[in-house]
Amino acid sequence: MPLPTAQPRTHLHTRAVTYRGFYRDDGMWDIEAEMTDTKAYALERSERGLMPPGTPIHGMSIRVTVDDSFTIREIASSSDHTPFDECQQGIDPMQKMVGTVMGPGWRQAIEKNLGGIRGCTHLRELLFNMATAAYQTIPAYQHRLRRKAGLSELEGDKPPYHLGKCIAWDFDGPVVERHYPRFAGWEPLKRRV
Repeated sequence: MPLPTAQPRTHLHTRAVTYRGFYRDDGMWDIEAEMTDTKAYALERSERGLMPPGTPIHGMSIRVTVDDSFTIREIASSSDHTPFDECQQGIDPMQKMVGTVMGPGWRQAIEKNLGGIRGCTHLRELLFNMATAAYQTIPAYQHRLRRKAGLSELEGDKPPYHLGKCIAWDFDGPVVERHYPRFAGWEPLKRRV
């Protein structure tokens, strides 16, 4: 269902964000993120002069390489468009995230390593949702490979990580009943209210 019709207005700003997931030939996974900020009008900046409409104010990207356990093995980042030359100083601190697991405590690890003046706000924002992109990439493809090999999609007796994490995947809800009936009503992972 689309948004309701908006009131008359003028478009001013666009932040475009894209995440992509890749399976590498060496068995690792690359998750890439790109973000661009543009204005729909000419903008005068003290350090960049007159910027025509559509000129990127921010243009940043990150690539994390993770293993099957979602542990970051490599990270690369780029800030091709920034309002200040000093913004480039936000690239090197990203290396502090190598060895971090994209799982519980992810946002706290980002804040600890890159929060405040220890890193770039916009690279941090991109990094936050890279864990979600990794989760959308890795388990689905692993399940696909398991099905193609004639194996069960699920390993062990624990439910998939995403169950119990949102309204649709409620252990007591109809989606879990339809797609994972053996975990319908499952108790151990229920979130405390």
